[in-house]
Amino acid sequence: MPYLSKLQVIARGPQNRQFYLICPAPLAAALDLEKGEPLEWVLKDRNTFEIRRVSQRTPAKGGRV
Repeated sequence: MPYLSKLQVIARGPQNRQFYLICPAPLAAALDLEKGEPLEWVLKDRNTFEIRRVSQRTPAKGGRV
């Protein structure tokens, strides 16, 4: 099931911009993402990128990784 997001930009001065891509809550829940969890973005080509967990997590009590 696809989830749509919009890229947000916050300008902190004329040359200092930060870009934010929001992960929808249902997708974050399905991936069992946690606040502050480090993620790695890998650019495959101009239209494709992967987001990976930086380190292996220990399984939660429900058996999910």
